[in-house]
Amino acid sequence: MSIWVGHGHHDRDDDHDHHDGEPDSNVMWVQDNVVLHSVGVDIGSATTQIAFSRLHLRRHAADLTSRYIVVRRELVHDGGTRLTPYADGNLIDAVALGTMLDEAYASSGWTADDIDTGAVILTGEALRRANAELIGKVVAQRAGQLVCATAGHHMEALLAAYGSGTVRRSHDEASVLLNVDIGGGTTKLTLVERGRVVGTAAFLVGGRLAVVDDGVLVRLEPGGARHAAAAGFTWELGGAVSPAELVHVGEVMAKAVADAIAGKPDLYLTDLLPLPDAVDGVVVSGGVSAYLHGRETQSYGDLGPALADGLRRRFSEGSLPGPLLAGEEAIRATVVGASEHTVQLSGITGHLSDPEASLPRRDLPVAHLDDAVGDEVDEVAVADGVRGAFAGRDIGPDQEAVLAVTWGAGAPRYPRVAALARGLVAGLGDRAAAGRTVYLMLDGDVAMTLGRILTEELGVEAALVVLDGIQLREFDHVDLGRVRPISGNVPITIKSLAFTHGRD
Repeated sequence: MSIWVGHGHHDRDDDHDHHDGEPDSNVMWVQDNVVLHSVGVDIGSATTQIAFSRLHLRRHAADLTSRYIVVRRELVHDGGTRLTPYADGNLIDAVALGTMLDEAYASSGWTADDIDTGAVILTGEALRRANAELIGKVVAQRAGQLVCATAGHHMEALLAAYGSGTVRRSHDEASVLLNVDIGGGTTKLTLVERGRVVGTAAFLVGGRLAVVDDGVLVRLEPGGARHAAAAGFTWELGGAVSPAELVHVGEVMAKAVADAIAGKPDLYLTDLLPLPDAVDGVVVSGGVSAYLHGRETQSYGDLGPALADGLRRRFSEGSLPGPLLAGEEAIRATVVGASEHTVQLSGITGHLSDPEASLPRRDLPVAHLDDAVGDEVDEVAVADGVRGAFAGRDIGPDQEAVLAVTWGAGAPRYPRVAALARGLVAGLGDRAAAGRTVYLMLDGDVAMTLGRILTEELGVEAALVVLDGIQLREFDHVDLGRVRPISGNVPITIKSLAFTHGRD
């Protein structure tokens, strides 16, 4: 479940059973513990999933900060996986989605007022719908104070790899794994080496690109027509389609999956994903994987079962780059998760050129520049890393976002900071132009120096918010408050997407 966490409650009666035996009258305990109610809604091209959770967070005492970590996750109610409703062939049915939410809330026993926070995420081909933005807003309004987000191809690939457990498994085994997430409209690839995501991609293969009801084609995506044509069929909405035709098209699609992974570019929606010579295993997630692993047997009139059968044969023949491995989640890979709520204060050495215009801000996505700032800073590597960080999060050039920089343990020498500044300017490109705001956050204590070099020496005209002492990571969003009087700190609420493993 994807959750964006805000404030929590300490005064609910139903929190009293989750305090590990600590008395509610213990003021110190109450200050250090937070219980949150949250809901996640994932609207995909094929299915919609809703889940309700209770999260217990505790102040991380080891470093004596106000950072909280999740110490227990409880799936209070699984709202189930349902077919995404469509009003016609192109528009998602907002009314039907609202009804689905109402039913899920009624069965959970919670109301929108009970929810601290949550997320509505649109993924896959659902993003292509003409009313996608409206759908997110409508659902968020019906469900409570939720953040509405969209996951582009790269982001969805990352979510799937984390949610399926592929990243954790790669880390634990020090292995190279390929996560193949096959949804209703697209297939996402994520290459993970020793627990680190090194590449993502997507191509046009999905289990619900065509749907048949009583032998009649009732849904046909452009990609479905394309695969049918490759199989020698001319499909049209309302036309007759036999079970044998579905099987044959599914077989053609399975071959297309193997060919795309091998490097054939025809169906790619992104750049190709080059693979190393050796891959230790392939984890398949997404709706089609439920058939591939035998977790689902019921047919819904789509291409999923036939595609899974074709993939199973290709794994047995060795046509794919590694053996098939079972993931921890199948269809729920992109929606399984928990949340970590952190509130930090920036250091006092920040650089803010126009705080009145730049603060406060809510829900800024974080692009993370990692491993590009060594003892000797490579300006070209920094520039490439900046561009890759924004592209990897599907953050467009006109979208406000935070660039998080891992400074590392090196000394804050002027040549090192100046080289970083030059690399940042090259990577930011038009983002550093006048009329915009550049948000930079570093874990090291160099914000003031970096800000002065950017403005006074390199002539950056954009408003700058450069803050230090902040630890950010993949999938974070942040809220920035106004500058606090006297201290000059900026309050920062960090809303992180983390992942559980299994259904705890």
